[in-house]
Formats: sequence, C-alpha cells, structure tokens
Amino acid sequence: MRVIYKFTWLAALLPLVWACGEMDQPPIIQQSPSTLTNPASGTNIVLSQEDAEEKLVFEVSSADFGTTGEVTYTLQMDISGNQFANPVDFGASTTTTIEVEIGEFNKKLIAEGLEPEVAGAIEVRVKSSINKSLRDIFGSPITLNVTPYSDVVDLPFLRVPGDYQSWNPGNDNTIIYSAEANDVYEGFVHILGGSGEFKFITGPAWDEFPDFGSAGNNTLVEKGGNLKISGDPGTYRVKADLNNLTYEMERIGVWGIIGSATAGGWDNETPMSFNAANNILTITTDLTEGEMKFRTQSWDNNYGLGTADGVGGFDGGNIPITSAGNYTITLDFKTPGAVLYSVTKN
Repeated sequence: MRVIYKFTWLAALLPLVWACGEMDQPPIIQQSPSTLTNPASGTNIVLSQEDAEEKLVFEVSSADFGTTGEVTYTLQMDISGNQFANPVDFGASTTTTIEVEIGEFNKKLIAEGLEPEVAGAIEVRVKSSINKSLRDIFGSPITLNVTPYSDVVDLPFLRVPGDYQSWNPGNDNTIIYSAEANDVYEGFVHILGGSGEFKFITGPAWDEFPDFGSAGNNTLVEKGGNLKISGDPGTYRVKADLNNLTYEMERIGVWGIIGSATAGGWDNETPMSFNAANNILTITTDLTEGEMKFRTQSWDNNYGLGTADGVGGFDGGNIPITSAGNYTITLDFKTPGAVLYSVTKN
C-alpha cells in the first residue's frame, strides 16, 4: 500500500510539471545607451587658464531604459587605450546638455597624466543611471584630443629652518606656502628627532631677512626665541599668520608603511626616515608580493591609491606590490593640496 501511495502523488504532480513547461517567458526590455553627440569624435580642444571659470558644453543623446524615470547622464573619461580601467567622472546632468567647468576639467586631465601644453588623447563615454533598481548603461566611447594648460602658480612661501634640517634657511624645500597669497602660510614639517626647535624666516640667509620666533602663548615676534614642537617627534601641520603674528601646530604622527607586503604586515608600521635635503620621508626595505599603504599609528591618517600614479589618496585603495624585492619608497607633502609618493624597485 505504501508503494501505491507514492505513485498516486506522482501522477498528481505530472500535470503541474507539464503546465510549468508551458508558462510564458518574461519579456526582454530593450535598452538604448546614451552617446556623446557634440563634440564629435576626433575634435581638438585646447584649454586656456584665462577661461578657467568658463564652461565647456557637451551634448548627449537620450538613453532609453524601457521604462519611465529620471535619468542622470554622467561623462566619464580615461586615457585612450586604457579600456576605461580607471574611469573618471567629470560632469553630470539630468538633461542631455552637460556643462563642465574648464578649470576643474583641466585639473582632472593633469591628474590623469596628460602633459600641460601638449595634446593628449582621451576617450569619453556617457554613463546613464535611472532612479529605479536598474543597472547603469554605458554608451560607446569617442576620442577627443585635449591640450590642458599648466595651472602651477608661484605661491608665496615661508622658510622653516630648524634643528631637524641643520638650521639651514637656504634649503628651498623646507618651506610652507600661502595658498591665498595673504601672508598666512601652512604646510607640514617633519621633525623626527633632535631638539625639535625651529623658526620662520622670509629669506635664505640669517640677518639679511626678517625671521620670526616665539613671543609666548602661540604668538610670534621678529627675532623671537626658537619655536619648539609641542609633543613627541613626528610630522606636524604648521600654520604661521604673519598678519596677526600667531602660529599653530598639530601633530599628525610618525609616517610608515604598512600592509601584507611589508615586514610588519597589517599590524605594525615600518617607520620612514626624513631626507632633509629634499624634505621627504623615505625608506629602503624589502617587500614581498602583496599590498601596502602609508599610515601613522591610526587609520585616521592613511594614504593609498589616488586619482593618478604617484598621487596619494586619503583613505585610498591599497597600493599593489606585484613582485618581491628591495624597494625605495618616498612620501612627499611639499606640494600644496597633494600628497605624492613613489615605490621604486632597486
């Protein structure tokens, strides 16, 4: 009786199986991506610093997601031939007209590695997104030949001689800049040992240019006493206001390398040394295949991959080390608004 019972249920299920086989398939939604319609592929674009606040106008076609909704069109670029391995967004709009500020576009081109005053080929595509649970769609890229301009500005700077660099006011690297050219200077000072004392001076020689030291209570006075770091050795963010004769110091920490490729793994930094002549942090060490980053004693201060080779990104991705060997690694805070690094196999 038990066998007959099972076969009875099987007979009951067979019609359901046949019915499932006859069910209609869900419809396939046809989608059409957006593409750049103006400028046309092969267009030469020459950027000018005089027009930095002006807008470039890009026109794109409408995307079709097969449904209604608000579509956002985002322009993406990458170096020609890079197959959009590292696409960079540089403009977006909910209409088919996208305006891009020339100055911001120029910065992203330089960060991508294009040389100022030299035409370089980039590929541009349109990413279309809709305010529904549908995937983004990408249009076919076009090639543009763009000549960026050099936006390097000679900013006023203040020299920071001290015990950490042999009290040499003529060192053109141990300086901090006034980003607004308003006599307020800010930058990083790497004091990893010695007395921790330093001063500010406006020129490359003692007694020939005004120098500023401590007048007490974070104030400055010409020919004042030596300033001194307020805590343990390390990298300090320093600010000097020569209008109000005040200064500020904030300890960042001791920079090192950390990661699976380093001796300390992901648990302990290997500290970097200070190169006074070039005002950079450096280390020569053996690395294994793996990854690394730059970090102080806290993940609150770490740099990894940035927007271009050799440009550090705050809290950026891990830097890959593809082969084991002896490496020289540098970390450079001299450039206002940027952290630069190098990882060179010896």
